[in-house]
Amino acid sequence: MGIMNRTQDSFFDHGAYFEMDSFLRRAEQLVKENADILDIGGVKAGPGPEVSESEELDRVVPAIVKLRERFDIPLSVDTWNTRVIDESMKAGAVLANDISGFGSDGYLEAVARHGGAVVATHIRLVPRLADPNPVYEDLKTEVFQFLKIRTQKALAARIDGESIVVDAGFDLGKTTAQSMELLHGTAELTKLSYPVLISASNKGFIGEVLSRDINHRRNGSLSAAAIAAVQGAKIFRVHDVAGTRQVVDVISAIDLGEPPAWLKGI
Repeated sequence: MGIMNRTQDSFFDHGAYFEMDSFLRRAEQLVKENADILDIGGVKAGPGPEVSESEELDRVVPAIVKLRERFDIPLSVDTWNTRVIDESMKAGAVLANDISGFGSDGYLEAVARHGGAVVATHIRLVPRLADPNPVYEDLKTEVFQFLKIRTQKALAARIDGESIVVDAGFDLGKTTAQSMELLHGTAELTKLSYPVLISASNKGFIGEVLSRDINHRRNGSLSAAAIAAVQGAKIFRVHDVAGTRQVVDVISAIDLGEPPAWLKGI
């Protein structure tokens, strides 16, 4: 899943792809790097200047229309706004990537009307609100229970069970240690029996572990993808599609292919 920001304050690209021409060139690059999904977002997850619903619609919906005209690739929308996901799916998006844990009234019902898919993500508070000192009595149990309840809500809204994805929500109300614990527990999350999405690319917890700024987290991001892939994660929301594709392809070959002759019998 290639990350496509139409924001002016993205933590990673700082608005480099906000203008439509730059946005479309970025999309072309990710498609050439063999992205399977493009994920379009018009509002960043963290604190920042207010973005109205109409502004988010203006950022996202025309971008989906233009992507649909140019590429034959599934489109995801990173939004927790019900009207934005409704209009986005009318324009051709198929996946609703909601980091709020379905906090907006009517969101799931809107997705269901379009026959769309959803990502259920854990967050402790709400998007755009800083959560600098999150405390859990039992981190994994609380996160997994939250996601179990959200997947049940999606099913109750008549979203097909094969169209539900789960995401532990690294950095969303988690300290670095907590995000690392959840990454380490990816295999446990797969026991919910839904595909697991990993969104670790260039995030703060990787930067803190490595003591690296935003421009020097690529290797850490690839390492996180490898750890998750070995444990059964299926979708990787990333900035570096080409590099992550190579990591996942090698792990898949090891996991699914015949062992080389020199390994047989060991």
